[in-house]
Amino acid sequence: MILATLDNRLATNKAGALNPGVRKREVWAWAMYDFANSGYTTVVITAVYNAFFVAVIAGNAPWASFAWSAALAVSYAAIMLTGPLLGAYADRHGAKKKLLLLSTIGCVFGTVLLAWASPGQVALAMVLIALSNFFFGTGENLIAAFLPELARGRTLGKVSGWGWGLGYVGGLLVLAAALGYVDYVQARGGSAADFVPGVLFITAALFALSALPTFLILEERAKPKPATPGFARDAMRRVGESLAHARRHRDLFRFLICIVFYQAGIQAVIALAAIYAQQAMGFDTRQTIQLILVVNITAAIGAFGFGYVQDRIGHKRAVGATLLGWLAMVALAYGAVEPALFWLAANVAGLCLGASQSAGRAFIGYLSPAARRAEFFGLWGLAVKLSSILGPMTYGAAVWASGGNHRLAMLLTGAYFLAGMAVLRGIDVPRGRRAALRNC
Repeated sequence: MILATLDNRLATNKAGALNPGVRKREVWAWAMYDFANSGYTTVVITAVYNAFFVAVIAGNAPWASFAWSAALAVSYAAIMLTGPLLGAYADRHGAKKKLLLLSTIGCVFGTVLLAWASPGQVALAMVLIALSNFFFGTGENLIAAFLPELARGRTLGKVSGWGWGLGYVGGLLVLAAALGYVDYVQARGGSAADFVPGVLFITAALFALSALPTFLILEERAKPKPATPGFARDAMRRVGESLAHARRHRDLFRFLICIVFYQAGIQAVIALAAIYAQQAMGFDTRQTIQLILVVNITAAIGAFGFGYVQDRIGHKRAVGATLLGWLAMVALAYGAVEPALFWLAANVAGLCLGASQSAGRAFIGYLSPAARRAEFFGLWGLAVKLSSILGPMTYGAAVWASGGNHRLAMLLTGAYFLAGMAVLRGIDVPRGRRAALRNC
């Protein structure tokens, strides 16, 4: 049904959404990777394991949220260091698909190993989180680099939205399976320590199975270039050249700075959502999964629908609109005392999450030179991962310093969205696009 819907969407686009030679089935296979990997970030980072780490692994210690944020920060720092290098290597050797396979295997096995971290084994859990999230983030960079090979410049937002939207459908599937398993275990008197390992096994299995179409159908179109001795030296040289081209691509790099700010707020919400729900609102695991499940529906709506809006109103306005939505979400969450208002805040976050993630990825593709797309998507990944350090660490430090005040920490995330809006104002989209086309 999903593939048929995608075929209909493409058929109705008279100008053609895809580049010459790209099959519709390939777009579905590409989007299926978003479907596959969303289970990891939904279950491990957002809905289940983060709250389990704070409450059970770390025993609700005052520093628990900070320790969780620190483990993620280590993984994101590693991705920041390796992302541009791997992107340059992929461009040089036509190896995006090969590296994507290795990162997928690493994340799947890392998720399985998390099940062996017992209460009190904080160090082990932190190491496994850092490893599994490193492989997840690396794969996220690599799959994004395929987007400009598939879609035309004017429809990047639309096709990106299909991927993000299908990703939230994948998150729904995993959460539904997790909720069923949690109910099964709890009905037999089990606790979180009993059902969380099973949820992790389900997540890993669905990731592996759902990613198969990507590796069986999606083509690697980049052609290997003549080999040069010392890949690391060559990769560093290319990354250095990209950074040296900042003036030529100043609007792209300005948007990367914008991403660092607004994604810091988004990443704090993603990484601490279940923790906030349980610590500030008193939700249990089942209620939290139900909340995130519904939020995935609104996020899918935001990703699918906003891709079309983005292509119509433009990338800059689209990103600006989502940042206004994020500020509204922060205000609602801060003021929420009763569950109803918090549910509203969470679903506003879902709409903004799907829209902003899709919009940001498409905007980078629109401003990137064709010859350096994988490399520039590596820089996009670097910006997102830097924000993934700043946002959660700021939140965790605020909770620790304030003696457990999660509401204050949530309020502080709004400053990142305001900073992102300030930087966004200075981006000249036509100038940035011309620079990208000149340097193809």
